[in-house]
Amino acid sequence: MHSTLTSGTPMALAHPANGRRPTRGLVVIPDIGGLRPLFHDLVQRLADDNDWAVAAVEPWPGREHLPLQDRLEQVATIDDGTFLAELVEAADFLGVEPVGITGFCMGGMFTLKAAGTGRFHRAVAFYGMIRVPAHWRGPANIEPLDAVTAPDACPTLAVIGTADTWTPPEDVAMLEAAGVEVARYDGAEHGFVHDPSRPAHRPDDAADAWRRATAFLSG
Repeated sequence: MHSTLTSGTPMALAHPANGRRPTRGLVVIPDIGGLRPLFHDLVQRLADDNDWAVAAVEPWPGREHLPLQDRLEQVATIDDGTFLAELVEAADFLGVEPVGITGFCMGGMFTLKAAGTGRFHRAVAFYGMIRVPAHWRGPANIEPLDAVTAPDACPTLAVIGTADTWTPPEDVAMLEAAGVEVARYDGAEHGFVHDPSRPAHRPDDAADAWRRATAFLSG
């Protein structure tokens, strides 16, 4: 179902269709394309399969119609503090504890940042950028590596494809050295899990990654 945060930021919200009380919560951060039917379907599937309350938050409120190229050029304009506060509000909105967080691509990068807020029980970042790319850096940025080493950072799993140019091996090594658990998928490219329409999608690896992610989030 569609909902909004107090700021008016759109949110997709799902509870188990069987009517069972959710056992925990999950906040989902979409990829750079933002909220769309793919994520409305995903939050409902995660809710139904796991008996969770799930919310996905729009990262581009008021700019939902931006073309992809403009989004790629404007990531630096997202205020990290404001967006992280909205993710925390979404977690509170779910009304259940504990609450985990997950995200994909750009959303995976923000998942790493959110891991340092102290609000979330566990975090799973799917191919999130480990260092903010140079053309995405702005005055309101938080570096993912700083967040995952913050005093209140939660346990974090990073799902990584070894052929993903957005997560080079040296960055992955730094993430692992910072205490993040890393699940590597040999030969997988960026975006290989969450969107079956992508050429990079790998069904078997995606199924395995989901198994690992849901087990980690349930810990």
